[in-house]
Amino acid sequence: MYTGVPVSAVIAGLGVDRPVFDKTGLTGRYDFVLKADGASIFTSLREQLGLRLEPARDVLETFIIDRLERPSVN
Repeated sequence: MYTGVPVSAVIAGLGVDRPVFDKTGLTGRYDFVLKADGASIFTSLREQLGLRLEPARDVLETFIIDRLERPSVN
């Protein structure tokens, strides 16, 4: 059971293999129970919470580190 949790926290904790963006527009905090009875996370979210994960394309800001150096001693 989760108490006082924003939808964005649920989405952040899904553990899926790609970025998930919260486009629900819900800003409150909610109490809920999510049971994984052998069903996929996608099915559990839809059936138990009424939330649907839909594939979509969006812009994702990415930083690439090409090189890393230790600072010189001054």
